[in-house]
Amino acid sequence: MNKFAVWFGRLVWLGIVANFALALPGLFLPEQLLAFFGFPPASPPLWPSFASLLLILLSLFYMPGAINPFHYRANAYLAVISRLAGVVFFFAGPSTYFLLGLFDLIFAIPQAILLLLALKTAK
Repeated sequence: MNKFAVWFGRLVWLGIVANFALALPGLFLPEQLLAFFGFPPASPPLWPSFASLLLILLSLFYMPGAINPFHYRANAYLAVISRLAGVVFFFAGPSTYFLLGLFDLIFAIPQAILLLLALKTAK
């Protein structure tokens, strides 16, 4: 595998770890996590907890693309597209949630560049 694919995989894995670091507390302690980041409380707290569960499940789908972006090309593309969708969603919403969009942007741009370079140099 080429060096761009290796670094793409490493960055996706780092993003998965970061997602889990955010989602696991949100799954079990949603009210405390919202308060920690200064987000408004949710009623009922089931919804941010469910959003955390969805983030964990989404992250699981990133794994095949991180392992081999050539074989699991769709997963690799969707890992980048999902990050970009998060950026658009949170940047378009209330400024309160700008931090979540920035979180996705930090991963989206380098992942997109590395994936494109990996696929380009593999041809």
